[in-house]
Order: sequence, then C-alpha cells, then structure tokens
Amino acid sequence: MNAPPQLEDFKHRVVVDSKYTDMTWKNLEHAIHKIYNHNTSGLCMEDLYRNAYNMVLHKFGEKLYSGLVLTMTSHLKEMAKSIEAAQEGLFLEELNRKWADHNKALQIIRDMLMYMDRTFIPSTHKTPIHELGLNLWRDNIIHSSKIQPRLQDTLLELVQRERTGEVINRGLMRNIMNMFMDLRGSVYQEDFEKPFLEVSADFYRGESQQFIECCDCGDYLKKAEKCLNEEIERVSHYLDAKSEAKVTNVVEKEMIESHMNRLVHLENSGLVNMIVDDKYEDLERMYNLFRRVSNGLLIIRDVITSYIRDTGKQLVTDPERLKDPVDFVQRLLDVKDKHDRIISVAFSNDKTFQNALNSSFQYFINLNPQSPEFISLFVDDMLRKGLERVSEEDLEIVLDKVMMLFHCLQEKDQFEKYYRQHLAKRLQSVKTISDDAERSLIVKLKTECGYQFTSKLEGMFTDMKTSQDTMQGFYANMGTEIGD
Repeated sequence: MNAPPQLEDFKHRVVVDSKYTDMTWKNLEHAIHKIYNHNTSGLCMEDLYRNAYNMVLHKFGEKLYSGLVLTMTSHLKEMAKSIEAAQEGLFLEELNRKWADHNKALQIIRDMLMYMDRTFIPSTHKTPIHELGLNLWRDNIIHSSKIQPRLQDTLLELVQRERTGEVINRGLMRNIMNMFMDLRGSVYQEDFEKPFLEVSADFYRGESQQFIECCDCGDYLKKAEKCLNEEIERVSHYLDAKSEAKVTNVVEKEMIESHMNRLVHLENSGLVNMIVDDKYEDLERMYNLFRRVSNGLLIIRDVITSYIRDTGKQLVTDPERLKDPVDFVQRLLDVKDKHDRIISVAFSNDKTFQNALNSSFQYFINLNPQSPEFISLFVDDMLRKGLERVSEEDLEIVLDKVMMLFHCLQEKDQFEKYYRQHLAKRLQSVKTISDDAERSLIVKLKTECGYQFTSKLEGMFTDMKTSQDTMQGFYANMGTEIGD
C-alpha cells in the first residue's frame, strides 16, 4: 500500500458545505468498513487521505473523529460476538485473530486519517487514533461482561494445566499477554497478574503442605527449587518480565518461608543430618533457597552454631578424649575442616557463617583449661615427627590450622608458657625436624600477638645459635691444636 501523500499535494481549496461533508464522511465510513472486512483492494488511499484532510481543514474534524469512534465501536461489537461464540478450545485463538485484525485495520485507518491525528487531535486534546483504537478494544472486547471472566478463567486454567505437567500453546499465551501489555495502563496487572498471583499462592500453599508431609528435607528442597525454576521459565516464555519477582516471591513465601523452621529440624533429614552426612548438594540448595527469604540464613546459622557448640563441648569435655592431647587437637582440626568445607562448597564462603564457626570454636575450646597445653603438645608432636607423616608444604598447612585454634584461645599466655617449655626440650635434644618450620610458627605467633609475645622464643633460637657457633669454634680450635 502506498504511503499517504504529503500535505503539499493539496494546496488547492475545496468549497465544503454540509451536504459535501456528509457525502465525504460516508465515503470514509465505507472505507473503514472495507478495511475491517479485509477488502481494501479497491480503495484509493490518496483520495481518502484528501477527503479526511478537507474535512479537518474546513472545521469538520469533530464530525470525523466522532464518526470514527462510532464506526470502530460498531465493528468491535461484531468482533466481540464472534469471540463470544467461539468454542472452548478456540476461544483464545479467535481472540488472538481478531486482535491481529483490529491492529492491522487500526494502522491503515491511522495512515488514512493522519492529518487529523497530527493537527485536530492535539489541538483539541483528544485521544490519538492508535491509543483510541486500543481503548475501544479494551472497553468493548477485554472488558466485555461475557468475555472478561471467561478470558481470565481460560488463562488461569492453562497456567494450572501447565503446572501439572500438560503442554500448552505458549506462543498463543504470549500473544494474549502482549495484547494485555499493549493496552497499557493496569490492564495486564488487573485482568491477569493480580488473579494469577492469588491462584499461584493457593496452588503452592497446597503443594507445600503435600510435599512437607511426604518428603524428606532434601527432596522437599529439590521440589521447591524446581517450582521456582518453572515459574522463572514461565515468565520468560509468555509473561511480563516484571512478574518474575512477584511470582517467585509467592513461591518463596509459600514453599520456603512458611516451612523453613520445620524443614531444618525434620527428623532424620534436617539440617544437622545433612551436616553429619556431608550432603553438600542439599546444603547448598538449602542455602540458596533460604537466602531468598527474610531471616532464612539466620535460621540456618543459628542451627549450625548450636550444633557446632554442642558437639564441640562434648569433644573438649569428654574424659576419654583428654587422655590423648594430640588426638584431642586433631579432632578439633577435623571438625574445623569439615565445617570450613561446608562453608566453602555449600555456603559460597559466606563470611557470616565463617564468623559463626570461629565464634563457636572460641566458645567451646575455652571450656577446657588444658586446651593451651594440648595445642602446644600437638605442635610439639608435629615438629618432632611431622615430616615422617606429611610433606613440608602440608606441615605448613597444619601449622596454619593450629594458628586458628590459637586465635580462639583466651589464655594465650598459657600457650606461650607451654610452647616455650616444649621448644626448649626440642632444641636441647635436637629433636626438631626443621628450623624453618620452627621459625615459621614463631613468625605466625608474632604476627598474631606482636613482638613482645615471641621475644623469649626468638631469644631461645639466638642463644642456641650462639651456643652452636661457640661449640663449633671450640672443636675447630681443638682440632688445630691436636694437629700441631
């Protein structure tokens, strides 16, 4: 179809009276009928454009505009009857087809009446033709008393069927949703999104109750994750992108927030069981789901903190464990390694969980007044025999872990006292496996507590070095004298 001619083509003036205006409008009205009936082949758009131009130019813009409203409304009412008569399975298809027809007709009409759209409508503050066409479609089709409830029920039913595993026509759904959004205002929100969110809440409330009664914690979390992903996918296929946050919030509230206290304490499968059984995937899933809701991570953190403190307290107060200081400390390190791995693998290295872990260790390690001595004995054992069991690199890693335990000690001076005694024995008996390892640990202690804390330890090394140099010099001199 040719583009509308430019205004300079119509510089001549036409004498227009009411009879001429009536006839001109009849021609334009007839053209609009043909446009809606898909019969535009015989229309001369240049003549139609000129007729509309002359009506506006000669102050008959109001007649043209009101006539357009009545004619479009008439056709939309006929369209409404056709949509209402559609069978159940064809209802949305008929609506979509009529919507496409209306949009196509609206574009042609807008081109035909472009002069009115550019001059008369702005000057009289009337609704532009395209927006007018959308408003009339909304009022006569979407908000028709016979179409509106049926449309809403049909759309919600299709979503429900998809949620229960049925394949639906997503392309058709997307077209209908785009229609809602094209109508602007609050049409999408009021006619679809609001009831959609309400039925979604009811659906997931029921699903969560069913799942919580028959699933263990890990399986429940998998189902909750699946539901969230399905809703996100649904939005990406045919809903407004802004609906994603709203519908996922519904799923989070009904499936996670409403049950998270029960989930973490589920017998034989809750959070503590996941920790004991090293179920990293389940722990990661719980972390990622609970972080989406208010206080979710706080609940996880409180349960884990309580568990670590209880198990740690049992460990440091168990009389059997106190019989072997080296094993005592090794078990502390094993507990730390286990929870460090959980935080790293499952909890995204969340600093709040790391802080909670360190705080828990600080709590229970100081319940045993022998902890400073036992840690020193563990270091003594490592520095006497360490390289028989581990490499220098692994020994350094172990010493770093020991420093974590040292950091938790309240009685650091007690550790220094025992460590100084044990160091002296190692140096005197030449039982240390590595001067480098000894010095490395002293550097770590110095970094943690300052120069004054390690000055005596460093002095011991200096004295030992002086003694060794003196003895070497003595034996060297003795050898020289004997030779002479």
